[in-house]
Amino acid sequence: MKITNVSLLRKDLFNSIDTVIEYNEPITVSSKKGNAVIISESDYNAMLETINLSSQPGLLKKIKEGEKEDINSMPIYNPNEEW
Repeated sequence: MKITNVSLLRKDLFNSIDTVIEYNEPITVSSKKGNAVIISESDYNAMLETINLSSQPGLLKKIKEGEKEDINSMPIYNPNEEW
């Protein structure tokens, strides 16, 4: 993770933002009041999705149970199947 301060970030803002987006490499920006982190929108959305899924009761247990299933014994995908 790249670490910079506000003054240096200001000088190279557009390039820094492009780098964050292109490589999904966060930037920590330090200031006198504390630090901030710049992340790509795709990383932000992924974190929100992870938080959302993690907050659903019983979902982790179902995922772990599913990991134990033999993929060869599963039925073939049916797009008309009702859920």
